[in-house]
Amino acid sequence: MSLYRLEEQIPVLTAPVLIVAFDGWIDAAGAATACANHVAEGGRVVASFDVDALHDYRARRPVLDVVDGVLARMQWPEIMMRHVAVDGRDLLVLVGPEPDYKWKQLGDDLLELALRLGVVEWISLGAIPAAVPHTRPVPVLATASTDASLRDGEQQGPGGILRVPAAALSAVEMTVAAAGIPAVGYYAQIPHYIGVAAYAPATVALLQHVERRLGVTIPVGSLGEEALSQRERLDAAIAEDPDTREYLARLEAIASEERMPSGDDLATEIERYLKEQT
Repeated sequence: MSLYRLEEQIPVLTAPVLIVAFDGWIDAAGAATACANHVAEGGRVVASFDVDALHDYRARRPVLDVVDGVLARMQWPEIMMRHVAVDGRDLLVLVGPEPDYKWKQLGDDLLELALRLGVVEWISLGAIPAAVPHTRPVPVLATASTDASLRDGEQQGPGGILRVPAAALSAVEMTVAAAGIPAVGYYAQIPHYIGVAAYAPATVALLQHVERRLGVTIPVGSLGEEALSQRERLDAAIAEDPDTREYLARLEAIASEERMPSGDDLATEIERYLKEQT
């Protein structure tokens, strides 16, 4: 049985691009899902997915509103695909909580749906915590599941083999890419010390990469002002803490070398910071 349900009237699409972001494992500070939701704002729902079959409610529970002692509303998680047209380009945006179950079937179903809708390209969005300073532009790493030339002009990850716990996003992307649909991914690096639930500078950075990839202009809305406001708040907080200022200076020194820090560099800096805080 399919995990998705199409709406009754499917829009006529021209060479649509599918943008996908799941919250959870690789969505630090919610930057990726915030970007995807921003792109899809006001879009029409094309398909919805069976969250009951994909979600572990005891790991991430629905939100219950209790009003004056009355169970008023249960907010169930949703995984939906929406359609929006930007500068004449058809975009499909899939957003929701990272599925806990049936990754393989989800990949097969998404491939079937992508072929059915005529998808010509897949874009994954993610965000990862990293030892990077908030005082510099947000680094965004690019990946490609098939042709490495798809990420030309983008900052690539560390060379060699990098073995990490997989995300559902990567699993389904690889299924789609193996069938011949070009797939790229953009992953914003979030300063690991910021401690906020939403980090607008990273959302804006991802948005800019999507714009460049698609050759469109997506209005940034209030994200720009929020990014500036967060920068000011972080600057003020760090100014009051000499240890954090010293740590930030080390991160800036690494960034000034204009190279991608190695895994050892990142681990050393994070460990040193945590020891000093202790």
